[in-house]
Amino acid sequence: MKGLWLENNQLQLKTDIPIPKPSNNEALVRVLQAGVCNTDLELLRGYYPYQGILGHEFVGIVEQGPEHLMNQRVVGEINAVCGECRFCRNDSPTHCENRTVLGIVNRNGAFADYLTLPVKNLHKVPDNVSTDLATFTEPLAAALEIQQQIKIGENQRVLVVGDGKLGQLVAQTLALTGCDLLVIGRHSEKLANLAARGIKIGLENEIRERSFDIAVECTGNPAGFEIARRSLYPRGILVLKSTYAGKLTLDASALVVDEITVMGSRCGPFLPALELLANNQVDVESLIQARYPLREGLKAFDYAQRRGVLKVLVEVSS
Repeated sequence: MKGLWLENNQLQLKTDIPIPKPSNNEALVRVLQAGVCNTDLELLRGYYPYQGILGHEFVGIVEQGPEHLMNQRVVGEINAVCGECRFCRNDSPTHCENRTVLGIVNRNGAFADYLTLPVKNLHKVPDNVSTDLATFTEPLAAALEIQQQIKIGENQRVLVVGDGKLGQLVAQTLALTGCDLLVIGRHSEKLANLAARGIKIGLENEIRERSFDIAVECTGNPAGFEIARRSLYPRGILVLKSTYAGKLTLDASALVVDEITVMGSRCGPFLPALELLANNQVDVESLIQARYPLREGLKAFDYAQRRGVLKVLVEVSS
């Protein structure tokens, strides 16, 4: 089968990869479409020493698996877990000590003709959700994870730093809470997407220090981190949604003096994400900027790395 293979920070299209064989309690999924994520781009830059097929945002059709999923469109949670370690036993499976992660840690990913995942990781795509929309399930779930970790109410001032792919989804999901939300970025056309949905937008130089309860950093760069930190009231919460390929320097004294809570946030709940898509409560279609067939996957990654580009889709099969 074909697949986009990463090795020594170099990406290549391979055409001789064996079709994976699902183990016990796994399904074989024929990939329809996959999305390029910032984490994929960070892996190219050495964020984690991964070797294998990239990709973790996908929609596919089950070709081997349980009867109720056969020939059904599915999306999949990316962490394959052991079910036995202390994190699995304590209902924190995304931190499983023995996990593999689709396209990220010791498990070949979605930029290929086929992938395998545990059956319990798979969710059927509602009939009224197109394959384009369903491809956003994983990043949308990651955006919703913030609300699993923090109670956000109408009386709270919340800042989202970054208007890229992740910032757009985080902003739209936070807006549903009714909080006093502001999104800042550097790209007027991206911010316009959010303004069209009634979300307040601004530029980074308009931010007054110590004026928000919660700040969500979605840029993945040190400047974005510093803006988010400085925006917080004492005892505010700083949520990090981005992965960083390099080292991040910070003013630890400021965190201590202002008693700031710093919280990482990544994988989230799939069923609520699918429900938002099915009910048209978020707009993801406007984020799609390009699509390429798998055979032109290297071009897809080249385009995705251009400054200001939103979502790039890779069409694998029909």
